[in-house]
Amino acid sequence: MAVNYTALYPYLPPNLMPDEGSPDWMNKGDNAWQLIAATLVGLQSVPGLIILYGGAVKKKWAVNSAFMALYAFACVLVCWVCWGYRMSFGDRLLPFWGEPNVALSQDYLFLQTFNGKFPSATMVYFQFVFAAITLILIAGALLGRMSFYAWMLFVPLWLTFSYTIGAFTIWSPRGFLALAGLIDYSGGYVIHLSSGVAGFTAAFWVGPRLTADRERFPPNNIILMLAGAGLLWMGWTGFNGGDPYVVSMDASLAVLNTHVCAATSLLTWLALDVLFFGKASVIGAVQGMITGLVCITPAAGVVQGWAAIIMGLLSGSIPWFTMMVVHKKSELLQRVDDTMAVLHTHAIAGSLGGLLTGVFANPKLNRLFYGPTSSHRYIGLLYGITDGRIKAGLRQVGIQLLGIVFVVLLNILTTSIICLLVQLVVPLRMSKEDMEIGDEAAHGEEAYAIWGQGEKLASGKHGYSDVEMGTTKSRV
Repeated sequence: MAVNYTALYPYLPPNLMPDEGSPDWMNKGDNAWQLIAATLVGLQSVPGLIILYGGAVKKKWAVNSAFMALYAFACVLVCWVCWGYRMSFGDRLLPFWGEPNVALSQDYLFLQTFNGKFPSATMVYFQFVFAAITLILIAGALLGRMSFYAWMLFVPLWLTFSYTIGAFTIWSPRGFLALAGLIDYSGGYVIHLSSGVAGFTAAFWVGPRLTADRERFPPNNIILMLAGAGLLWMGWTGFNGGDPYVVSMDASLAVLNTHVCAATSLLTWLALDVLFFGKASVIGAVQGMITGLVCITPAAGVVQGWAAIIMGLLSGSIPWFTMMVVHKKSELLQRVDDTMAVLHTHAIAGSLGGLLTGVFANPKLNRLFYGPTSSHRYIGLLYGITDGRIKAGLRQVGIQLLGIVFVVLLNILTTSIICLLVQLVVPLRMSKEDMEIGDEAAHGEEAYAIWGQGEKLASGKHGYSDVEMGTTKSRV
C-alpha cells in the first residue's frame, strides 16, 4: 500500500521525503563535525566564560558576573532564530545588512546552507554560538557595576544593530567587505575587535566601578578561573576548526595553528612578567593565552605554522605592552574602567591579528579556504613581495586596515547610541549602595553560601528551606 508521506510528515518540504533525511548534497561527516565544532564553541561560553568570570571577580560579584553571561547566551539564541541570523546571512537589504526574517521553519532549515554540504539548521546553530560569545565578551568590560536590567536590554539591541551589520559585511558572501576581499577566517574582526571596541565604549558610558573595587579587585577563585580559561582554550578547536565548513586539511591546519599561537603567546607574556615584575603571574598567563587565541583567529587556516609562531610572539608582547605600559601612562585610557581589559585582549589583539593576516596570508592556503576561483586575490604582503605581486599584497594589507577602521567606527557609534537609549529606560549603573553589596543586592543570592551563611536565601522568592540548605535537620 502506498504511504502518504505528506499527510504523515506535513512539516517536511514537499521535495524531501523521510527516507531522504540524508540527501545527496549533504555530507554526513561535514555535518557531524560542524555540530561538534558549534558545541565546542558553545562550551566556551556555557560554562567556560561563566566559570572564568565567576572566578576572576571579587566574591561579591561572582553570581552577577556569571549570570550576565548565562542570560546573554539564552537571549541571543531567541533573537538569532527570530531575526538575527537572516540579518547576518540572508538576502541583502543594504550593502552592509541583511533582511530580517525568521530561521525557524523546516522549509528553510532543511535546505542546503549557503556555504557547506549540510542543512541550514546546522549553520544557524553554528553561527549562533559565535554571536553569543561576542556579547559575553562585551560583558567582561562591564562587570562589577552595570545594572542587570540595563544588560537585559543591551543584549538584544546590540545583537540587532551592531553584530548583524559586522557579520553581514564581513562574512556574508553579499557583504561589501567580503566582496572587497577582507580575510577574517574565524572572527578576529566580527567577534574580537567588535567586542573589544564595544566593551570599552560601553564601559565609558556605564562609568567606573567603586573606587575601592578599582584599586583592589582580586579574583575570588583563581583555580575556578583557570578551569574556565581551559574550557575557553580547548573550545577554540571548534572556534577556528569549524570555519572551513568542511572536514578538510585546512580545518586541521587551523586547529594546530590555533594552539601553537596560543601556547607561544602565553609563554611570551609569562616571560615578560618574570623579566619586568619578577613573578610568574597566573592571571598574566591567562591573558597571554587569550591574546594568542584572538590574534590567530582571523588567520588560522590561511597561514603556515612558522607564521603562527611569529604571531604568538607578537600577540604575547604587543598587548602586554599596551596593557602594562601604555594603559598605565594614558589618562584617557585610565578614565575608562574596562574590568577584564577587553580593549587589550580582544580589540588590540584582534587588530594585530587582522594586520598580520594581511602580511602572512598564503595564497595556496587561501585557495583551499576560498576556492580555486580566488587565485588572483587573498595574498599576504610577504608572498606578494616574493611572487612579484607587491601591489596585490599591499592591497590586501589596505583592505585589512579598512576592515579595522569600519569595525571600530561601527561599534563606537552603535554601542554609544544603544547605551544612551537604554539609559532612557533604566539606569546603566547600579546604585552606589547596591554596588557596595554586590550579588545579594542585585539578585538576592550569593556565591559560596555554605553552612550557616545561606539563611537569607530562604526569604527570597526562589529561596530554599532551612532543611534544604542543611541548617536544620540536615540529610547530609
